[in-house]
Amino acid sequence: MAEKMKSKVHKTPPPTSNDRFGRFAGSASFWMGSKWTFFAAGFVIAAWVGTGPIFHYSNTWQLVINTGTTIVTFLMVFLIQNTQNRDARAINLKLDELIYSIGKARDQMINIEKLSDADLEALSAKFDKLR
Repeated sequence: MAEKMKSKVHKTPPPTSNDRFGRFAGSASFWMGSKWTFFAAGFVIAAWVGTGPIFHYSNTWQLVINTGTTIVTFLMVFLIQNTQNRDARAINLKLDELIYSIGKARDQMINIEKLSDADLEALSAKFDKLR
């Protein structure tokens, strides 16, 4: 049995070096989601609040934090979406591999995430009947 399992084990391909943005997005998402970045953001907010009396709570003082947080949020949306897209694709490929490796599983289920909403709804209704 162990020999059979070893024969099905596939090596994952080495990461490609030409996907600079993918590596950057993954690394940036990892660091931006860390507790240290949270503490740093909290420190920036505390420093901004602390400078309020110095700048007499002016419109420019408020504009600084509004602009900064808007820019960071705007850029992080794209980084997080890129990371989630890659994660979802990897999970779907792993599921496809499991479906492929199980003899009784239907191969038609591989890559169903690319079906239309109507086709997915029909498939869901079919499984509801089976339950």
